[in-house]
Amino acid sequence: MSQYSAGAAFRKAVQEESPLQVVGAINANHALLAKRAGFKAIYLSGGGVAAGSLGLPDLGISSLDDVLTDVRRITDVCDLPLLVDVDTGFGSSAFNVARTVKSMIKFGAAAIHIEDQVGAKRCGHRPNKEIVTKQEMVDRIKAAVDARTDENFVIMARTDALAVEGLESALERAIACVEAGADMIFPEAITDLPMYSQFAKAVKVPVLANITEFGSTPLYTVDELRGADVGLVLYPLSAFRAMNKAAENVYGAIRRDGTQKNVVDTMQTRMELYERINYHSFEQKLDALFAASKK
Repeated sequence: MSQYSAGAAFRKAVQEESPLQVVGAINANHALLAKRAGFKAIYLSGGGVAAGSLGLPDLGISSLDDVLTDVRRITDVCDLPLLVDVDTGFGSSAFNVARTVKSMIKFGAAAIHIEDQVGAKRCGHRPNKEIVTKQEMVDRIKAAVDARTDENFVIMARTDALAVEGLESALERAIACVEAGADMIFPEAITDLPMYSQFAKAVKVPVLANITEFGSTPLYTVDELRGADVGLVLYPLSAFRAMNKAAENVYGAIRRDGTQKNVVDTMQTRMELYERINYHSFEQKLDALFAASKK
């Protein structure tokens, strides 16, 4: 029997859905909800781990273990291929990048994207980003590719050079990363739809469009991005933002009104939650065990 490869499943999804919609899942529960909605791949955001799991800014503070904890929780319950944001590789050397890749494969991830910012990185849609040299980024990609224990595991190269050095530099870096073995390209903070076509033409591998809210990139539709030869469309934190706003509204209402009665209609019901996490099948097994022990 051939061994399952999450990376192969991710590549298959990219081939079968054009462009592939990849939606952010901040935790295992959201991964199940994304699958229920019909998505074929999911994403774990580094900024989401920092803000959601740690309550900290996305400024290179999270560690590899922080991210792996959330990866394992998601892959334990959801079989959708998972793309993971590994920032700059969680360390200053090729050894760190290699450890990150091997760990991601071991914990069930299908793909990673690694970027060309300096270690003290920022959100890709914030000002004053600093990037490493093109050669250092190429070395990161080579280290990641060499470390693969599954040849189908996807190495995606993200470049933040557009906002720092301009389009030509970003294209040059993307091409160099593909030559170094990157399977896909993630040009960050794109401001103009035709730019995606330029990247796709230049690199000749699938290009990801990060359609994050409140950032530098307009909220292009799938049809628009398909026309620009985009291979994957990422919605990294859409559900997370909605979840946070809903939580703020509920907390505010309970504190203000002294009851949750006025916001109950905005909540997922108990039975809806049970259905989403397959609660009753677990409970039935427990009931069967109890019944057997009484015989």
